[in-house]
Amino acid sequence: MTDKQRTKKGENKKDPNAEMSFLEHLEELRWHLIRAFLAVVIFSILAFIKKDLIFDVIILNPKMPDFWTNQLFARLADWTGMDALRINTTELKLISISMAGQFMTHIWTSLIAGLIVSSPYVIFEFWRFIKPALYEKERKNSVGAVFYMSVLFFLGVMFGYYLIVPLSVHFLGSYSISGEVSNQINILSYISTVTSITLASGVIFELPVFVYFLSKVGILGPEMMKKYRRHAYVVLLILSAVITPPDVFSQIMVCLPLVLLYEVGILIAKRVRKKADAELDAI
Repeated sequence: MTDKQRTKKGENKKDPNAEMSFLEHLEELRWHLIRAFLAVVIFSILAFIKKDLIFDVIILNPKMPDFWTNQLFARLADWTGMDALRINTTELKLISISMAGQFMTHIWTSLIAGLIVSSPYVIFEFWRFIKPALYEKERKNSVGAVFYMSVLFFLGVMFGYYLIVPLSVHFLGSYSISGEVSNQINILSYISTVTSITLASGVIFELPVFVYFLSKVGILGPEMMKKYRRHAYVVLLILSAVITPPDVFSQIMVCLPLVLLYEVGILIAKRVRKKADAELDAI
C-alpha cells in the first residue's frame, strides 16, 4: 500500500476525539432512541405472547385474597387483633364495557410490561449517548450508574406492586358512597391504576441518583438538604397522598421509604462534597 493510499484511508476514518456537529449529535441520538425503542417493542411482543403470565400471575394477582401482601396483612390482623388491617378479603370483580376493551387492554399492558422489563437497556442506551460528553474523571465516578439506576427502578416497581397496589385496590375497590351504588370496575381502569402506581414508584426511587448528579454539578448540597428537610418531608407526604389511596395508613407506609431515600440522598451529597473538597486540596 502506497503512502497516498494510506493517507486516503486514514481520512475516511472518523476521529473518535473529534468535535461532533449538531446534526451528528441528532443522528447519534436517533440511533440510540431506535435501539431503545426496538428493545421495548421486542419485550412488549414477548409480554403480548405470555398473556397468562402477565395478567393472571402478575397484573390481576394483587386483588386476590391469597396474594402475598394480602396474606401478610391478614396475619398482622390476627396478631394484633385489628380486623381493619385485613385487605382484599373478597375477590374484586372486573368488567369490560367496550367491544375492543380487552384487546386494547392487552396491547396497552404489553407495552407497559415491555417498557419496565427493557428499562435497564433503555437506561444503558441513554447513558451511551451522554457518556462521550463527560470528562474522564466523571466517567470513572459514574461507573455503575446504569446498574444502580436499574436496581433502584426495579426496587421502586416492586415496592409499588407489593405494597401500594394492594392497598389502593382495597380502598378504591371497596369504597362506597351509598349502599344503592355497586362498584363495577372496568378492567382498563384497574390496569391503569396498577401500572401508573408501579411506574411512579419506580421513578420516585431514583431520588438518590438525581441527588448524586445534582450534587456533582453543584446545584444541591448536604447543607441545603438539611436546611429544607422539614419542607421536603411535607412535599414527600403530599407526594405519598397523590400516589396512594386517601387513608393515613397507606400514606405513612409509602412516606417512610421516601423519607429514608431522602436521608440516603443527604449522605450521598455529603460524600460528593467531601470528594470534591479533597480534589481541590490536592491541586
